[in-house]
Amino acid sequence: MTEPVQSWWARRQFSRGTEVPYAIGTYRSQWAAYPELIRQYHPELNHGIALSQVPLAADVLLCWECRVGHRFAATPSEQRERPGRVRRQSAWCPECSTLARPQPVVLGEARAIPRRARPPVTLCTKTPDLPSGEPFSSACAPAPASAAEARLRAALGSRIAFTSGVNAIKVARPFFRHTEVWPDILLPELRVAIEYDTVGRHGLEHVGKREQADRRKDRALRTAGWEVIRIRTGRLEPLGPYDLQMPSVSTRGVDRIIDVLRDIRGPLIVDAFLITG
Repeated sequence: MTEPVQSWWARRQFSRGTEVPYAIGTYRSQWAAYPELIRQYHPELNHGIALSQVPLAADVLLCWECRVGHRFAATPSEQRERPGRVRRQSAWCPECSTLARPQPVVLGEARAIPRRARPPVTLCTKTPDLPSGEPFSSACAPAPASAAEARLRAALGSRIAFTSGVNAIKVARPFFRHTEVWPDILLPELRVAIEYDTVGRHGLEHVGKREQADRRKDRALRTAGWEVIRIRTGRLEPLGPYDLQMPSVSTRGVDRIIDVLRDIRGPLIVDAFLITG
C-alpha cells in the first residue's frame, strides 16, 4: 500500500529496530542511472530523507520538483517508468508533459509548428583575456568550503613548493557560462590540477549529472595542457587514469599523490619541487 514518506520511514524504523533503516548512499549507484530524478529530488521536501536512502522499488510517495518549479507526488517506480531514460525532458514532470502535448490537428487548417527558442548563452565578462591553460586568480571562483580540501592543500604545501594565490585556469571553450574552470588545488609549476571528490551530505554528489560535469571539466583541463588527479572518496569510482581512491587523505595518501605526480611529469621534474628537511 502506497504511503507518505514520513509514515514509510517510521514503519521502516520500527520493523528494522533502528533510527536509520537505510544509510545514506545505500542506493546511490542505482539512482545514478536517473540523473534527472536526482535533480528533481530535494531532501528538504521529504523530511530530510536522502534519495540514496530510498529503494527504487519502494511503494512510497515522494515529493519531486522539476526545474520549472512544478511540485508533485509520485513513487520511485512511477517516476522511473514515466519517461524511461531517453524521452524528452518535459516527460519527467506530469505538468510539463501535459503542457508539451501537441494540440489536435484540424484537417484543412494550416498550423505552424512552434519551436522553443533557446535563450542565448551569456558568458561572464570578468574572465581575463589570457591564453588557454594560463592559471590566474579569478573573481568568480567560489570560496573553498571543504575542511578536508583545506587540509589536503596544507599537506601538499608542506611537501611541494608551488605558487599559491591562483584558483582558476583559462580554457578555450565555455564551461557553465565561463571560459575558466576552478579546480580545488592547482600546482601551476607542474600544470596539474587536483580535485577532492566526496559523496556529499546526502550521498548524491559527483554522480549522475554532476559526474558528467566532472568529466567535461577534466576534458577542458586536458585540452588546455593540464592533467587531473581526482581524490575519490567513499564509493566513487575513478574517472581518469590518475585518479586515486582513498577514504581520507593521510600522510600515506600525500605520498601516493606525489608518486602519481612523478608518473605524470617524471621524477626529475617533480623531485625538484619537493621540500626537504
